[in-house]
Amino acid sequence: MKIFAMWAVLTSGLYVLQTSLFPMFTYNGISTNLMLLVTVSVAFLLGHRYGVFMGFASGLLQDLTSGSFFGCDIFSYMLIGLLCGKFSDHVFKEQFILPVLASTVAATMHYFIMVMFVFLLGYHLNLQMNLQTTLIPMLCYQLAFAYPVHKLVFEFNKYTQRWK
Repeated sequence: MKIFAMWAVLTSGLYVLQTSLFPMFTYNGISTNLMLLVTVSVAFLLGHRYGVFMGFASGLLQDLTSGSFFGCDIFSYMLIGLLCGKFSDHVFKEQFILPVLASTVAATMHYFIMVMFVFLLGYHLNLQMNLQTTLIPMLCYQLAFAYPVHKLVFEFNKYTQRWK
């Protein structure tokens, strides 16, 4: 239970950073998505079960405060946590390049899942313009923050392993 509380504090702290500090450094309203980075890192380090749970928890935080369509982020993050977690058995845990690269793939997946929901709900958007103004800056932010977040989650995981 103590380890769960420690992970909850870490996730909440990163969410507070994402919603309070990082909006000051946006480009066209786009900022980094720390919750997606945490989901990818936890999935790679701990497996698909923890990845899905972290995807649910971080997606719930996003959905509760974003005012967007409720459940879209939960679905997207859980799916990304599941897919990244399935690869966790086949990678070295000390390797950092794969989770960093996977964060860009996860951000692209999240983007297209959200665009799919927008189209399914009957809204229209200019996909080419939206790719240039939304996806490209989002990928740059994800690449910039993927290594520090993964390193933080990796060290935090090593720290919590001592409590077991």
